[in-house]
Amino acid sequence: MLHLIGLFRSVIAASMVLALFAGVAVAGPVEDADAAYARGDYATALQFYRPLAESGAYSAQFVLAGMYRAGLGVPHDDVEAAKWYRKAAVQGFSFAQFNLAVMYSNGEGVPRDDSESVKWLRLAAEQGHVYAQNVLGGQYALGKGVPQDYVEAYKWYNLAAARSTIDSNRRNRDTALEMRDLLATKMTPDQIAEAQRSSRNWKPSPMTPHE
Repeated sequence: MLHLIGLFRSVIAASMVLALFAGVAVAGPVEDADAAYARGDYATALQFYRPLAESGAYSAQFVLAGMYRAGLGVPHDDVEAAKWYRKAAVQGFSFAQFNLAVMYSNGEGVPRDDSESVKWLRLAAEQGHVYAQNVLGGQYALGKGVPQDYVEAYKWYNLAAARSTIDSNRRNRDTALEMRDLLATKMTPDQIAEAQRSSRNWKPSPMTPHE
């Protein structure tokens, strides 16, 4: 499904920006780092983000990973990017879990591994990460990294569509709706009813450390 590639590419930059202010309580260095990043002074931003990341601040780890992935202030290095995404992902940060899943799906900085990709997608999706929910629906629809399961696919598409409520998520919502409705043409009424029931009963899980 080609929409998966587009979603993978479109969410990285947006999620990196959203993470700039998340999860770090040390106001001074974070403010300085964010200000430097916002004005494009990546070398200065790196000087602040790296010690924060090394101290275990997951949002700084996430941004540092993104800088390595994009080559901002450092040479492009997918191995380093995956390393820092993993550090944030194991702390339970859904944005990092999603991006690590993308890297496993594409074989960027890590060996290509669809099962490992689905593992991190699921953790992010269970927290309510709408892009992860959409892509996880696609993995179930295709049977990629998991056994093919139309009920699970419909459920995740349905959740992604329902929860993509802000303007920046409009493409995600529209894609999820399109894929859900296409999938429904291959399902029985009982399967659709089961998937809808599962969607209604779903509740987001809290951010939890996970190896």
